[in-house]
Amino acid sequence: MTAFRAPALALAGLIVFLLLWEAIPYFGLVNPAFLPGPSVLPVAFWREVTSGAWGSAILGSLWHYFIGLFVGAGLGAALGIFVGMFRIAEEATAWVVRVLRPIPGLAWVPFAIIWFGVNPSAAVFIIAIGVFWIVFFAAQGAIKGVDRDLVEVADAFGFRSSWQRLTKILLPAALPGILVGVRTALGQAWMAVVAAEIFGVAGVGQRMMQASSLLATDIVVIYMLTMAALYGLLDTLFVALQGWLLRWKA
Repeated sequence: MTAFRAPALALAGLIVFLLLWEAIPYFGLVNPAFLPGPSVLPVAFWREVTSGAWGSAILGSLWHYFIGLFVGAGLGAALGIFVGMFRIAEEATAWVVRVLRPIPGLAWVPFAIIWFGVNPSAAVFIIAIGVFWIVFFAAQGAIKGVDRDLVEVADAFGFRSSWQRLTKILLPAALPGILVGVRTALGQAWMAVVAAEIFGVAGVGQRMMQASSLLATDIVVIYMLTMAALYGLLDTLFVALQGWLLRWKA
């Protein structure tokens, strides 16, 4: 019975949440036009799917999401590892990082439009900016956190070049920390998707803005829940991949 307690409580909590959500517009506490109840969502979702709008928006956003994630995470990991390995690189980039890091991703939207126009490349750029710093700091911190005794052991075994140290010692030891940063970036990238698409790039963000302008809040909620479900799926898959990559630690 103990094994079923946590799932049962989670299910009960979800049911209570849905009932409260349904009750708020039903009893007029909030205008249903502003907050639709969950009972109206299946019909709206089916209408959105059969019209083709849902599939088109999701495919567009997934394309922006994955390209932006790979570009931002890849550059963040590479530069973070480089800066973490060499003190001179860390010192040379210290003030550059302090100047650029606090700038939010939305602040780059005007430049994204100027440089790339209102097209998918601009959305990819915004998403990449959103995940870059997360992975950069995760990689830098993971590399700097590697036990120096391991480096001395590498020297003793003849691994004295930077490449040998990286591939034989630093990267394997730092991989868990880097993967934590990448996992965090998975969620950050989803948050950046909407911001990257609200200025006209086809995708979930654009569709949500269109729906909100028509007070079609049921459509807005559908895409919010869709993004939550997709993130849950991607996070689950990444955890499985993370376990496989780190199976040597078991």
